[in-house]
Amino acid sequence: MGVVVLVVLALQSASIALTGFALDSLIEIGASVVVIWELTGTDERRQQRALRLIGWAFIALAVYLLAQSVVALIAGAHPTPIPGGIGWTAATAIVMFALAAGKRLVGRALSNPVLLAESRVTVIDGILACAVLVGLTLNLALGWWWADSLAALVIVGYAVREAVTIFRPEATPSGVKPGP
Repeated sequence: MGVVVLVVLALQSASIALTGFALDSLIEIGASVVVIWELTGTDERRQQRALRLIGWAFIALAVYLLAQSVVALIAGAHPTPIPGGIGWTAATAIVMFALAAGKRLVGRALSNPVLLAESRVTVIDGILACAVLVGLTLNLALGWWWADSLAALVIVGYAVREAVTIFRPEATPSGVKPGP
C-alpha cells in the first residue's frame, strides 16, 4: 500500500527523491522476505547468501539514486513539492526509525547478523525519508529545486558504506559473529 502511495506522489511531483524512496521501500520489503527466509534455516552458508542479497539491494539503491540524481541535476529537473509527499515522508521517517530499533534489538538478542543487516536497510528507509523531507521542504519553502536530487545523494554514501560492510570478508555486520 505504501509503495503505491509513494509512486502516485512521485508521479504527481516528478521528485527523484520520492521515486528513490519508493524503490527503497521495495528493497525494504525484499530484505524482509530475505530475513524471513533466512530465519527458517540458520546455517552459516544460508546467512552468507542472505547477507549478500541484502548487500546487493544496497548497491542497487545507491546506483539508482546516483544515476537519477546526476541526470536530474544536469537536466535541471524541477520537481513540484506537494503537501502529501511532505506529510507521508515525515510519518514514514518516524515509523521506520522505530521499526529499525525493534529489529536491531531482536537481531542482537538472537545474535543474528542477517536481521541486524536488515535493520540497517530500515534505517536507510528512515534516513531517506528525512532526506526526501528536507529536499521537498527546501524546494517548497525556498524554491531550491536541486535540493531534491542532493537529498537523494546523501543516501548513496550510506548505502555504499553498508554494502562494503556486508561484502568485506573479515567483518561481520554490526560486530556480531554468527553463532556456532
